[in-house]
Amino acid sequence: MKYAPFGNSGMMVSPLVLGTVTFGGTHGFEKTGNVGVEEAKRFIDIARDAGVNAIDTANIYSKGDSEKVVGEAVKGRRNDLLIFSKVRTTMGEGPNMAGASRAHILGQIDESLKRLQTDWIDHYWIHQWDGVTPVEETVAVMDDLIRAGKIRSWGVSNYGGWQVAKTVLTAKMLGATPPVAHQLNYTPEAREAEYEIIPAGRDLGVATQVWSPLGEGLLTGKIDRKNGPQPGTRQGNDWPEPHIVDTERLYRVIDVLKEVSAEVGRSVPQVVLAWLRERPGVHSIALGARSEAHLRDNLGSIELTLSQDQAKRIEKAGRPPAIVPLWHRAMNGMDRVSEAEREYLEGYRETMGLR
Repeated sequence: MKYAPFGNSGMMVSPLVLGTVTFGGTHGFEKTGNVGVEEAKRFIDIARDAGVNAIDTANIYSKGDSEKVVGEAVKGRRNDLLIFSKVRTTMGEGPNMAGASRAHILGQIDESLKRLQTDWIDHYWIHQWDGVTPVEETVAVMDDLIRAGKIRSWGVSNYGGWQVAKTVLTAKMLGATPPVAHQLNYTPEAREAEYEIIPAGRDLGVATQVWSPLGEGLLTGKIDRKNGPQPGTRQGNDWPEPHIVDTERLYRVIDVLKEVSAEVGRSVPQVVLAWLRERPGVHSIALGARSEAHLRDNLGSIELTLSQDQAKRIEKAGRPPAIVPLWHRAMNGMDRVSEAEREYLEGYRETMGLR
């Protein structure tokens, strides 16, 4: 694998990262998977052998049990792996048991460190925008955690474009360490992040890490116009995510993914991951697997490179419609575009019949 700096930092991270939403399988996360310590150790061995150097978890995953599994599984090799975790979502009763406030974060970081059995977290995500806590407070406490040695970098997850920009610029105004990465849901079908969120990160030097690249089980190749979710899978267990905006677009994307899969002789998940890996602004992809077979197949995508024509067909099938002000800029403002958004505007022009 080719390691690259994680945004505006010196931390080198692999293009594929081991996600752990399937670890634990308790407290409402039973439908995602139930990977225990011994199986997690094998997952980590497999991922490391493929070149993966980072593990992504969260305090909310199985209400801390995912972090516990990670902590046990990395014993004796902590220095060989980067550990990412998250904070923000509700972890208990009381008004200060959620949010990106100083009160919540300072309590949760120590709990996560205990569960992970480590003295530091390499990258700490704010798991969701907090519209109540002043962003200055969030920035300050994350900077304090870096200075205290409890975390080494930080980022934001599931933020809107203006929220990413506000956070980065606030940090710079305060002379604090800004977020180096943002994490979001992005697939060949779920492309709304291209409107503002990914361009904001690209322009500000914030790396994009993708979560749930297979659409939480929708893009495995087993679901199509004729076949619905199967029992035992996340989608077959009535998992509520993701929200599908356009069902026809979903099936159109699946059709093309299966066509390309047949052409290259690889699985649909490998095609999805190969396509995402080459998208503008994408730094890394978090893989969450329920079995060793799934993990090995996903990791095999690193050896697959799609042709320009194949990538273009997938892009066109899932391209979101041009919305205000993007259609107007694509029509009238191409003389002075930023590189952070050029590819997307060119796609909108094609959709609008302007090229």
